[in-house]
Amino acid sequence: MTKAERTRQFIIEQAAPLFNTKGVAGTAMSDIMEATKMAKGGLYGHFESKEALAHAVVDYCLNTLGDKITAAVSKHKTAKGKLFAYLDFLSSPENPPLKGGCPMINFGTEADDTNSIINQKVKKGMEWSVNRITNIITEGVGNGEFHASWNAKEFAIKLFTMIEGAVLIARVMGNNDHLHTIIKMLKTEIEAQVI
Repeated sequence: MTKAERTRQFIIEQAAPLFNTKGVAGTAMSDIMEATKMAKGGLYGHFESKEALAHAVVDYCLNTLGDKITAAVSKHKTAKGKLFAYLDFLSSPENPPLKGGCPMINFGTEADDTNSIINQKVKKGMEWSVNRITNIITEGVGNGEFHASWNAKEFAIKLFTMIEGAVLIARVMGNNDHLHTIIKMLKTEIEAQVI
């Protein structure tokens, strides 16, 4: 990386927790200046606008989340183990994988009516997640671990939607009761598909 690329990456990494916690609208350039210890001109030398920085931050947050999910899931050999690892990875919203919580929930909620570019980025992140779960189930069906009749795509949509909704509820309610109930239900459904 060149010095300029390292500085750009540093700005993104310092701005990511701010945007993911306060939102795009709630994060001021002065917040980013304070976090990076850079002058406004220095920031604008790397990003033409706050919106351009926000787009880079959303990419960074979604990629980081995807990398962490992949690392957690990859520790397991069985498809069941991988699905359980996916669920367990998201089981502690009070200690989220990224500061501020799930970027799909945070940026998706803020951008759905206000920022079509961020909305599309979040949509791709959601599609990646559903496809990742679908592929794990398909792998399990293919290796004889799960029943062949299991509809991988349908269950992937169900798992993703239920776990994301439960994460949001846990954050709002300030406890994990609903989330743990959903995880238990999903694990029971997964167990029922094991041959």
